[in-house]
Amino acid sequence: MRIEKVERKIEIPQGIELIVQTPFVTVKGPKGEMKKRLLSKEITSERSQNQLKFILKNAKRTEKMQLGTLCAHIRNMIEGVKNGYTYRLKICSSHFPMSVVVQGNDIIIKNYLGERHPRKARILEGVKAKVEANIITLEGNDIELVGQTASNIELAAQIRDKDRRVFQDGIYIYEKAGKKLE
Repeated sequence: MRIEKVERKIEIPQGIELIVQTPFVTVKGPKGEMKKRLLSKEITSERSQNQLKFILKNAKRTEKMQLGTLCAHIRNMIEGVKNGYTYRLKICSSHFPMSVVVQGNDIIIKNYLGERHPRKARILEGVKAKVEANIITLEGNDIELVGQTASNIELAAQIRDKDRRVFQDGIYIYEKAGKKLE
């Protein structure tokens, strides 16, 4: 079953410049600029002063869902260039003191569970990382890159072949993009 007309609106805050050139969307703001390929040929856009409207005619259910995803991505881009995104990770070690260092585009984890060889996690381009005591702070404009970097670090310090209930050492996300995790 097709839906005759689907519309989605996005509010553009002051100080943010949004440029739509099919298939690319560019957002400029005080924290930087982001450009992504998001649009398909079936989606048309209309712009008023501080509002952007996307219109999809004769759409299937999946196309309607894709339009919602497109709008969510653009809202994330606007939020990123306006305020930025921050993830915080906690370094937890009980018996062997773990040391974490930022080295170029990598985070080096030394002495993890007493291992001799250091583990590495990649910091993606556009993400700034800093280590203070037992907290790693990641900041950037793109929520996908910041989240993927946090995941890379968490996976690099993952326990293998041991009981997680006993060996709780690792690096864990405890705050992400406005959500505090317990």
